[in-house]
Amino acid sequence: MTERAHAEGHAEEHAGTWSGSWVAERLGVALTGDEALTGLLGLALRRNPKRAHLLVSNVLGKHVPQSPSVVHGHGVALGRRVRDLLGAEAAARAVVLGYAETATGLGHSVADGLDSAPYLHSTRRPVATVARAGGFEESHSHATSHLLLPEDPALLAGDGPLVLVDDEFSTGNTVLNTVRALHERYPRNRYVVVALVDMRSPADAGRLDDFAREIGARVDLVTTASGTVQLPPGVLEKGQELVARHETAAAEATTEPTTAPATGPAGRVPVAAPSGTVRRVELHWPHDVPDGGRHGFTPAHRARLEAALPAMAARIAEALPAGARRVLVLGFEELMYAPLRLAQALEQTVRGDVAVRYSTTTRSPVLAVDDPGYAIRTRLVFPAHDDPADGPGERYAYNVAGAGFEAVVAVVDSAADTPALHAPDGLTARLAAHVPHVLLAVVPSYVPRSPHAPERPSMLPEPLRGPDFSSYAPDEVGWLLQDLSDVTLEAPTEEREEAIQSGGAHYAESLPVEYQPSEQYQQLFHAALKTSAARLARAVGAVTEIVLAERSPRPVLVSLARAGTPVGVLMRRWAQFRHGLDLPHYAVSIVRGRGIDANALRWLAEHHDPADVVFVDGWTGKGAITRELAAALRAFEDSDGITGFDPEIAVLADPGSCVRTYGTRDDFLIPSACLNSTVSGLISRTVLRADLVGPHDFHGAKFYRELAGADLSPAFLDAVSACFPEVTEAVDAQAKDLLSADRAPTWEGWAAVERISEEYGIHDVNLVKPGVGETTRVMLRRVPWKVLARAGAGADLDHVRLLAEQRGVPVEEVADLPYTCVGLIHPQYTRGATGADGRAVTL
Repeated sequence: MTERAHAEGHAEEHAGTWSGSWVAERLGVALTGDEALTGLLGLALRRNPKRAHLLVSNVLGKHVPQSPSVVHGHGVALGRRVRDLLGAEAAARAVVLGYAETATGLGHSVADGLDSAPYLHSTRRPVATVARAGGFEESHSHATSHLLLPEDPALLAGDGPLVLVDDEFSTGNTVLNTVRALHERYPRNRYVVVALVDMRSPADAGRLDDFAREIGARVDLVTTASGTVQLPPGVLEKGQELVARHETAAAEATTEPTTAPATGPAGRVPVAAPSGTVRRVELHWPHDVPDGGRHGFTPAHRARLEAALPAMAARIAEALPAGARRVLVLGFEELMYAPLRLAQALEQTVRGDVAVRYSTTTRSPVLAVDDPGYAIRTRLVFPAHDDPADGPGERYAYNVAGAGFEAVVAVVDSAADTPALHAPDGLTARLAAHVPHVLLAVVPSYVPRSPHAPERPSMLPEPLRGPDFSSYAPDEVGWLLQDLSDVTLEAPTEEREEAIQSGGAHYAESLPVEYQPSEQYQQLFHAALKTSAARLARAVGAVTEIVLAERSPRPVLVSLARAGTPVGVLMRRWAQFRHGLDLPHYAVSIVRGRGIDANALRWLAEHHDPADVVFVDGWTGKGAITRELAAALRAFEDSDGITGFDPEIAVLADPGSCVRTYGTRDDFLIPSACLNSTVSGLISRTVLRADLVGPHDFHGAKFYRELAGADLSPAFLDAVSACFPEVTEAVDAQAKDLLSADRAPTWEGWAAVERISEEYGIHDVNLVKPGVGETTRVMLRRVPWKVLARAGAGADLDHVRLLAEQRGVPVEEVADLPYTCVGLIHPQYTRGATGADGRAVTL
């Protein structure tokens, strides 16, 4: 039997048979409501832990091939009803938002019915050059994360009605998630929800009205038909068992190459040897017309596309094989509208001589059963071919095999025209195994040429807080970071050093293995904390009083993670202890050579006055981060147009004379520099790596929960805070002296570092780390060459000397050193080398 004859047999079987009866009979599922429901919908099953049944639309053009005029017409009709509901004035200010992937074409068609409405659809394909304007979750979907990536952020920022379009309105959860997320950023007073079918249960029916009252906006609902799905008890488990049984039957079907038509015992199409031809057809897609609404589609785009459609349809018609009577235009996942309109134009071009149908491929796995009472008769399976963000996986084309098509026009965007598309198991080969002629039409993927500076900040996540992220109390600090705790980032110190110095990697792209201190070293930490707690408390109090006097009466403390974060917590505690102030405190990432996290700045600018922000760090060395912050803030002003952030850092100790806001300029041991995460809330240093941190993400860090038994973070904070009452008078005197002193930076530390770099043949100031804190970091994280110690330095260097002894690093006493000590990172490092020339191998 030929596939065309097979399809004609299907048609005869289907006459008078509802394509949901197979599921209804076996599971007891029933549709009740408008008479039109069974014409609009069939039923199928899928492997999904949340909802086994699937409502399969006969007019959407996703799973079931349909006349493109019918598909587009349903969307346009809904758009006209929305226009009539809103009235001409409000409709002219409306924006339409469609849902990926299933409703991208429907939403665009609704926008067509509104005439002048711009259109945007959500997407699961991130685009590096486009800032996120939001995102939301789809609760029942197998793939839930939706992104909103308009080329022009102002598209969603207006106050006109927002029209949200989905194929079905089942629980209302997706719409409520979307409106709630968008209303927080772009509030408006009217929303219209549009769907082909309203299938809410009685329990869900009132939620939309309740939600509208909650947000203080009007929310209308426009649908083609309405009803409910009646689900008997245990239907999910029974459906899952039914899916498993039929999938097992399908897996046992033959997979040998065959030219026999159609389907296996459960509707899955056996693997067949390609016998059809595959060739390209050039569309000549109009320049600067987007391929869809992923980044926005304006009325001007619509006019240019309408003008170009007849010529493109004519090229497809000319490329069709002679005598073809049944043709499918097959779209690709989110790319639904462009192939729909091409199919509709082709339908008008061939005028009834050829039956043109339209459907698209999909990410959604659905069971196929070759039965006239089941909506998904056949399934073609092929690998993803557009390098998806969520990695490789199977994709599907339903009801194509066995449907009697003599030609398929596969329409993809250029991002999906990859080797995987043309592979032996790819989509084109799968189609050619069942259709005599396959034409491939490629639409250029539209990527905005230059991102707009956002009029409003991106919808960034809320700060991470303890105990879910860090061992600090949730009110002590909010981390403007993303959690990378499940990613392996650690590398041996020597391996990292070699990669960094060879230019093969940036230091922020990996993490050192967390140093686990010996018992002797821990005893040094506790001894140092005991002797220096009061000195630290005085510095904390002094720098906080200067901030309150000179910067802001209610500052927003923003510590530079991670060394600055314990200091920020202590400053917050002092303000609470001395003045009863409850100051906000956040931690952000800054990376030498890469700048501060711009997304963190955007979040701060949205939630606080930038003029109130005070950046906090532990200490200064040569002042590299001070310069980095100033340069980064200038660049941020240029890129985003947001002003007001003050680059002046507040630190406990400023031995390098790099800043004006400090508690002391003495170079002394700050015990929090002695350890890594176990004195910093169990948080790693920050990470900035392109494959983990996108352009619209916060920088990353890890939470070392497994080190909780060794955590000294609370003990450090409490030991210093406990000294606040006894140092109050000393702080008042110290702050008074500092406020009246000349605190202008001299940058003498930088000059000393340049001198040391040349004297020791290093010739790279980045390998010279001055001060007790920076030297300690060298010993813990890098490959040290030697330590320079000021002659006569006392107990402040006990821990440095111990680390040097453990690592076999020489300590050289130097007279007139402006710092207590300086750590030198090994220059020209290769594993095993110790000399400045990188050649000696005695380590």
